[in-house]
Amino acid sequence: MRIVLIAITAICLCVAWNCASDPPLPSETDTLKLITEGVWFRMGERENGHCNNVVIDVGEGLLVVDANFPSGAQALMEDIKQVTTKPVSYVFDTHHHGDHAYANAVWTRAGATTLAHVGVAEEMKRYEPARWQQTAQNREDVAAVGEDTVQPPQKTFSQVPHVLEGASRRVEFHHFGWAHTRGDGMVYLPDEKILCTGDAIVNGPFNYTGDGNTGNWPDVVGKALELGFETILPGHGSSGGREVAEGQRQFMQEINTAVEKAFEDKTPLEDLVTLEDGAGVATTVELSDEVGNWVGNRFAEQVRVRFAELAEGKPHGEILGGP
Repeated sequence: MRIVLIAITAICLCVAWNCASDPPLPSETDTLKLITEGVWFRMGERENGHCNNVVIDVGEGLLVVDANFPSGAQALMEDIKQVTTKPVSYVFDTHHHGDHAYANAVWTRAGATTLAHVGVAEEMKRYEPARWQQTAQNREDVAAVGEDTVQPPQKTFSQVPHVLEGASRRVEFHHFGWAHTRGDGMVYLPDEKILCTGDAIVNGPFNYTGDGNTGNWPDVVGKALELGFETILPGHGSSGGREVAEGQRQFMQEINTAVEKAFEDKTPLEDLVTLEDGAGVATTVELSDEVGNWVGNRFAEQVRVRFAELAEGKPHGEILGGP
């Protein structure tokens, strides 16, 4: 009996020691915020050029929305370790821009599978390796990847919604058309009513229209609004509700309406936009206070881009990047 008691005591001490040495993981970190059980949102460090990220527990592993720049990916990897021991199984590129896709190789080397709408891979073929190589000259994290160009997504899809049925939740991947880029993808969690939008919907003055289709942008957001989401996790800016998408759509609609009227009235571009090195730096166009959240230092260039689309009769991304 004494031997049995000693053995039981030893087991209890061992269990107690293990519990003391392995406290439960926190539900979130200072930078990785819990949105709902198994879904986290991380706002990227804008001073480092990082995009936002979303981490979704799909049961057997994790899905990360957007690869980010390499330094952003590494920061996210460290955060993930603080909240879960599950591996990152998938990384979804919402589009081809460097702050959303240039860490693809970082993730695949860690064992994840990258995926995206086929339009993302097609955009990479249009613009790479030139953009990668130019960026690598200015960003040490991109140069340190040791590749000559961005690694394209390992898996692509064209039929939408593309569905991932995880052990713990359903994930839908959507493509509503050309807005920010030809390949814009969004991630929708129907049970949680959460929409991850990349840069097709942002919360603040972060809209880059250079590769875009400004004329079609409001329609893309309108299609996204048909989903029953309640929470938006954008590619840039803070999280929010449906008002973020509604504001983004109204912002683009107001730009389009103002510039289209000026174009129809044969107003010269120089009366609308002050140019420096071909880019807009100031504009006479004014929008309503309702969309002030989206008006920033890119606004004059956004006006110029829409004017160029009307003058050329095609999306600016086609003007810039070819057919």
